[in-house]
Amino acid sequence: MKKIGIVYLLLIGFFLLYVLDYRSQSHLNEQWKTAGLRGEIDEKYVMVTFQMGIDYWKSSLKGFEDAAQVLNVSVEYRGSTQRDVHEQITVLEQIIAKKPAGIAISAIHPVDLTETINKAVDAGIPVVLFDSDAPGSKAYSFLGTNNYSAGVKAAHKMAELTNERGQVAVVTAPNQQNHQERTDGFLATIQQSYPEMKVVAVKNGKGDQIYSRQSAEEILGAYPDVAGIFATEANGGIGVAEAVREIGGVQRPKIISFDTDKGTLDLVKSGDISATMAQGTWNMGYWSLQFLFSLGHDLNTAQIPGTPPVPEQVDTGITVVTRQNVDDYYAK
Repeated sequence: MKKIGIVYLLLIGFFLLYVLDYRSQSHLNEQWKTAGLRGEIDEKYVMVTFQMGIDYWKSSLKGFEDAAQVLNVSVEYRGSTQRDVHEQITVLEQIIAKKPAGIAISAIHPVDLTETINKAVDAGIPVVLFDSDAPGSKAYSFLGTNNYSAGVKAAHKMAELTNERGQVAVVTAPNQQNHQERTDGFLATIQQSYPEMKVVAVKNGKGDQIYSRQSAEEILGAYPDVAGIFATEANGGIGVAEAVREIGGVQRPKIISFDTDKGTLDLVKSGDISATMAQGTWNMGYWSLQFLFSLGHDLNTAQIPGTPPVPEQVDTGITVVTRQNVDDYYAK
């Protein structure tokens, strides 16, 4: 009987060792499976913008930070203080010298940043573009609004607001790729789809509230019966609204702006701006970091040969904000 008892004890012991070993192996396997999706806290990724600190960038930065928390990495926010291409180039050069794990940049100019972006990629630093593209660069991806389509949508909304007739104008920033595409989409759609509407002026507001106000004043002076003005960015929309309010009158032109900073939303709520185009800015920041992490960790081993390691273009979406749904877009 004693021998049988000893045998049972040995069998139980072996079974327990087997269970412990199995659980240990399972834990290791699980760690191995998830290791590729977690970085190190000293692994730093940098977001680069221009006009650093304005409300517009807050949502993109929040997306970037949210992705960093998921991936257990660090992020830094840098940029030029003004709408100055030379300053942004200088900032980007400084960042490259520090050799970060990756860079997400919104290019102030579609061409002038190309050489410096390529310098980063050639140095082995993954780069993706968001919001504003530099299409001739070696950056791996562009994440942003399909700006031509956004201009098309703005044109259709303007036609709805003006009963598909009358003179309309545009205040834009023509030296920036995304604003030029919005303008092109708007102009083409008005010309092709609305024969009783005519674009009478396209003015350079320089992405600045004061310059945009001056541009709107020039439009209103030259075309007092203008039915609508499309501003391709938020500062422009606020400046145009100021000009229209100052002139007054019963038949004020309809204003369509861009983005969802608080100042713009307040003017939509008051009725000074008829509509604004909301971009998927959080998506831009979040997926920019996810793409950079994937590139830096070579998480594309299963890709089809000949295909890019990350999508070359990602449309982050656009929606129209009016007085009816404006409350949904205020920061919670």
